[in-house]
Amino acid sequence: LSQANLRDTNLWGANLGYAKLENANLKNANLLGANLFSAELENADLENANLKNAKIDGDNLKGAKLKQANLKDAKLAGENADLENANLEGSNLENANLLGAYLKNANLSEASLEGADLRGANLTNANLSKTYLRGANLRGVNLRGAKLDTANFRDTDLKGAIMPDGSIHP
Repeated sequence: LSQANLRDTNLWGANLGYAKLENANLKNANLLGANLFSAELENADLENANLKNAKIDGDNLKGAKLKQANLKDAKLAGENADLENANLEGSNLENANLLGAYLKNANLSEASLEGADLRGANLTNANLSKTYLRGANLRGVNLRGAKLDTANFRDTDLKGAIMPDGSIHP
């Protein structure tokens, strides 16, 4: 399915595990509860896709376009997901497992990460402007050079986090 045009397709609950979807167009696709475990999604366009409750192996999302994607309660299997340069602007990542995720240069502006587990994630130079982080676990996160609004860190756990200026949060 590499380079397939699946725009606006209803793939609710589909089993796409191990599918090759590199460079595929999945804009506006309904992938609610879909199994994308070990699917190859490199450079896939998932803009505005509904990935709620989907099983996603984040290691295979490098370069994927996830702008406005709904990843609420998505099960991002595989720690250390590679989401470098991913566009997650306005995405719903509430309660997502992003443990140790590599989000360097990712755009998370206006995203909701309420209750998300980001322990040990690399958010170097990430855009967290207007990002909702209430209740998120940011222990040991690298925020060096990140763009953020500190007011959005209410009720977050930042113990040991490397802050944008390089200081370590107590």
